[in-house]
Amino acid sequence: MSFISQLKKQAFIQAQRIVPQQQLSRVVGKIAASENPVVKNVAIQAFKAQYGIDLSIAEQTNALKYKSFNEFFTRALKEGIRDIDQDPLSVVCPADGAISQIGTVRDGDVFQAKGQSFSVEKLIGDPQLAEPFKNGEFATVYLSPKDYHRVHMPYAGTLTETLYIPGELFSVNQTTAENIPGLFARNERMVCLFDTEIGRMAVVLVGAMIVAGIETVATGKVKPTGRLELNHHDLPLEKGAELGRFYLGSTAIVLFEKDKMAWDEMFKANSTVIMGECLGKTK
Repeated sequence: MSFISQLKKQAFIQAQRIVPQQQLSRVVGKIAASENPVVKNVAIQAFKAQYGIDLSIAEQTNALKYKSFNEFFTRALKEGIRDIDQDPLSVVCPADGAISQIGTVRDGDVFQAKGQSFSVEKLIGDPQLAEPFKNGEFATVYLSPKDYHRVHMPYAGTLTETLYIPGELFSVNQTTAENIPGLFARNERMVCLFDTEIGRMAVVLVGAMIVAGIETVATGKVKPTGRLELNHHDLPLEKGAELGRFYLGSTAIVLFEKDKMAWDEMFKANSTVIMGECLGKTK
């Protein structure tokens, strides 16, 4: 890496430390939620051009028909565009995006990037709830701005708890992951915990810089309170069913218990993935 590139990278990291993350996200959130035709159309068209959004696969193909930028960003796909792998043993990808990291939780630590790790206990936010995953399997999926931003069930299960954890709002791209220690266990997140046929499963929805919100089918859109919020549920969800969505890009982390499943070896860091494809098999 050139000296200039390294300087740019460090400047990007330092800017995130300085910027008022929560305030910026609130301002962006208001713009994203606006139904003013001028505001929402300008935002949608600019974003569509910047990131090359493909609306041909969306249920609503006309960008100007969306009521707000948020509705555009969390757009549904046409029926049948994403096939859910039907093998009863399969664990499927929860979202469109790219694998950030995938593998085994080692001695309670989840690998983040290039020498960076974080404890599964800090990620989950509760020692008792984190215990089943301490030597299990994990997959971290990064959703870029251009991606479909709904998160789906990787395996059938019953949602038993959701735990909202307040935190910081660093970007979750590769540059930040390589330079911010414990990134995913520091950012705001919603932890979703399940009982399944093969044991406990977790899907953690991680917030990020200027993400205007996280939503789940059990809680609705999360209203940040600055404090931990644990809720109990009894909600069965099939493999591939919608679990939640992000209002601007972020990351979903899937966790299973030890010796319950194995990831397909074809998937590595930076592998492109689509929602519904088989990432691994249960044992």
